[in-house]
This record gives sequence, C-alpha cells and structure tokens, in this order.
Amino acid sequence: MKLTGAWNRDAVDDFLTTTTVPVRLSCRTPDGHLWMLSLWYLWDPDDGALWCATGADADVVRYLRADDEVAFEVSTNDPPYRGVRGRGHATIDPDEGKELLRGLLDRYLGGTDSALAERLLDPERDEVRVRIDPVRLHSWDYSGRMRDV
Repeated sequence: MKLTGAWNRDAVDDFLTTTTVPVRLSCRTPDGHLWMLSLWYLWDPDDGALWCATGADADVVRYLRADDEVAFEVSTNDPPYRGVRGRGHATIDPDEGKELLRGLLDRYLGGTDSALAERLLDPERDEVRVRIDPVRLHSWDYSGRMRDV
C-alpha cells in the first residue's frame, strides 16, 4: 500500500481507529455510472483494511461484485478539517452471526439497545461484510491553516 500526505502510518491508524464518522465510499454501477454512499466502518491496523457491513440485498453489494474497485474518504465534519482518502478493492462475504455489524453498532451507537439496532439485527435480515483493501492512502490535515477557526 502506498501512503502519502501529512501523516505517517501510525497517525493514519490512530485517525481511522478513533474517528467515528462514516466512510464515504465510491464505486461504479454495472452500467458504468459512479455511485457514492456512506457506511459505518472499522479500521484494522494489523491488516490495513477498512471493514463495513450492509444488507446483503443492498445495491452496492451488486455493484461491488461487478467491479471491486473503490475510492473512499474518512474526514472530519468540523474544522479543522483533516482526513484520509484512498482507493482500493472490495471483497464481500457473509457476516456470519452479524459479528461485524455488532461491532459497528457498538462503535457508532454505543451498543445494540435501540430500534435501529433491533431492525438491523433482525434474524430475517441477511448481512454482508465489505472488506476494503487500500492500494493507496493519502492523509491531509488543515489544522495549521485553520488554527483560528
């Protein structure tokens, strides 16, 4: 994986591990159109992969199976802006026992005690894991130039 930008790998790992905004993921539809969506993610610094979960019947699953190339960005929503963007390839597998989804619910909602969690964890709903293996990561940090914002 090629890494460029403001941060070294440890800083990228720290940012992606501690930042809890969704990843913005871009891919192509089977017709060749661009598609973008936001998904909750977990970053695994040991294997350098982003992990997301979604319903097995989501359009993006079909799109990624047709073309696994993706671009993505994780960035702060409030100043000073900073983040990590990249490109890579996605693979899709069943989320057996919805283990990844449970981890994402803990990370983003603090647990599974909500109507949303109950709906997502419904046994009748099939879930998949999306693994994104970056081939390039680029970090940026506008903290210096936005010091007084």
